[in-house]
Amino acid sequence: MNGRSPRDDLPAEAAGRGDDAPLKLEQFLPYRLNVVASLVSQALSRIYADRYGIGVPEWRVLVTLGQFGMMTGKAIGAHSHMHKTKVSRAVAQLEKRKLVTRRANRADLREAFLALTPAGRTMYDDLAPIALEFADRLSEAVDSADRAAFERAVDRLIERSAKLAAEFAKGKATG
Repeated sequence: MNGRSPRDDLPAEAAGRGDDAPLKLEQFLPYRLNVVASLVSQALSRIYADRYGIGVPEWRVLVTLGQFGMMTGKAIGAHSHMHKTKVSRAVAQLEKRKLVTRRANRADLREAFLALTPAGRTMYDDLAPIALEFADRLSEAVDSADRAAFERAVDRLIERSAKLAAEFAKGKATG
């Protein structure tokens, strides 16, 4: 680091306000979780981007199909928390590279069943141990005695976040 703080660039009258501010970004849990997610995603994406030339959306589609076999784009979006347009673009990229195949759903022609091709399955099988090793290395930041509690806390944060998102979506729809 250069020894400078963000406050060094503030006007003198603003530089002293940070200590008594009611909301400090660097202490705000949603922000801190976002920073962790962003940094982890950047680090992991470098592995699969360098090795296979795919981005985060393609990675999520590939891994979801590797896990479940065959799914609709809508189901992939729900599982991976991606908007349908991101899923659609990722699927198109993976199809172009012959990593994913599409089969029409005869019961509903508006949707298709997606699956990995043999080349897509090979990529998934190659990436899975690399991703798991990355996750193991990341987990080393938490003492082994604390990992079960950490996992429970993450599960609870996900559950609570989903409830809050649903509450706010409901409130926004009715408000």
